[in-house]
Amino acid sequence: MIRRALDALYLAAGYAAGFFLVSIFVLMMLLSVGREINFNVPSGDDFAGWSLVAMAFLGLAHTFKRGEMIRVGLLLERLHGPAKRAAELFSLTIATLFIGYFTVQAGKLAYDSWQYFDMSTGVVSVPLWIPQMGLVAGLAILLIAIVDELVIVLRRGKPTYEAEPPQTTEELIERIAQGGGV
Repeated sequence: MIRRALDALYLAAGYAAGFFLVSIFVLMMLLSVGREINFNVPSGDDFAGWSLVAMAFLGLAHTFKRGEMIRVGLLLERLHGPAKRAAELFSLTIATLFIGYFTVQAGKLAYDSWQYFDMSTGVVSVPLWIPQMGLVAGLAILLIAIVDELVIVLRRGKPTYEAEPPQTTEELIERIAQGGGV
């Protein structure tokens, strides 16, 4: 039950990131074509920038859980058994602390923007807490995903972001063709 809810949360965040990616594309096309036909999108650059932040941060948890996030595994890949598990637990604990801190600080920023009625300075005035929520939500979902992985490893499970090594040459080629890691 909880596993399905968490996986649905990560997938929804991934879809939301995709929505903001498409939004950036549409805004950039409107801005580019609009220059040629004398059509202006008020505060289009602001909306594209806010969409970029939302896209980047909302996509983090989904990317992390699928094992697509760039991570430096030079040490972890060479360890085996209890040493690897200890290093994995250490890494996930440090990640939890850092992302937890960043989530709290981003939350405070959004709360302060809401409390003091901070508004954007563009043509279209937008309360700043609204675009900041993409940052806060993305970090919070990433924190949940990291704690999820920490619990899995604590229970002696294999991290979900760690892919099984390819069994055949065809499987290796397929993974590379799809842009996935080896």
